[in-house]
Amino acid sequence: MNYTLHQLQIFLEVVKQESITRAAEEMHMTQPALSIQLKNFQMQFDLPLTEVIGKKLYVTDFGKSIAAIAENVINEADAIKYKTKEYEGFYAGKLRISSASTGKYVIPYFLSEFLSIYQGIDLRLDVSNKTSVLRNLKNNEIDFALVSVLPENIEVEEELLFENKLYLVGDTKKINKSKPFIYREEGSATRMAMDQYFNEQEKRKTMELTSNEAVKQAVIAGLGYTILPLIGIKNELINNQIHIIKSKGLPIVTHWRLVWLKNKKLSPLAQKYLNFVRTEKYKIIQSEFNWYLNY
Repeated sequence: MNYTLHQLQIFLEVVKQESITRAAEEMHMTQPALSIQLKNFQMQFDLPLTEVIGKKLYVTDFGKSIAAIAENVINEADAIKYKTKEYEGFYAGKLRISSASTGKYVIPYFLSEFLSIYQGIDLRLDVSNKTSVLRNLKNNEIDFALVSVLPENIEVEEELLFENKLYLVGDTKKINKSKPFIYREEGSATRMAMDQYFNEQEKRKTMELTSNEAVKQAVIAGLGYTILPLIGIKNELINNQIHIIKSKGLPIVTHWRLVWLKNKKLSPLAQKYLNFVRTEKYKIIQSEFNWYLNY
């Protein structure tokens, strides 16, 4: 047999995603390039690893057994790489974090200094909606998740960071009743907050977009009004593109927090990162989010 570690990684991603298209996106490859590597890997075996039924890709039982072995091989290869770095004087390992989409304005500041100190670390940071983040957490595919609302039906431990404040905003300081309210898609924490608030106000949803960035641009364009996390609109407030509209019951306040599965045995690296956050979080908040504390 003649296969590469890269081919093993590709096959594992295909197994995880059950889709060549999504696997290619996750691997930052074109779909044809990934398909060629997957075909070359398949040629090493007489039995099929995957099959397509009704346009859906399924992993065969044989493929699942090969995937289990491949995962062990990849893990051992990583162990060799990290052990080498340790002997070279680096603290090494893989840190895996999933963040809710708005967390992209938060988590980098809690990683920057840590990664500059420990340069042998490989970071896997996935930024997506709440549903995906909680799925990664529940499946134990990550070390930590950054969320603003504690998950239901998943037992976790947490480290609080700072408040997440959500305000009603528009391109003007007053509501024009002829314009709609703009909602996030189902499954996002922002959407949950809006549903709760507007249900109490007996407002009906009239527009739905699939990311806070899309919602923000729609507000700037004057399409309507929405509730957004303050953390994501700093520049727009400074440039007077977006204005906070005073409204009863706002801001909605939750908390940004790192969470991990209860009773999870953290890796030495994950524990070191958690200790770093606990020790340095107040300094980071004061230096990087001082503007935020004034609202």
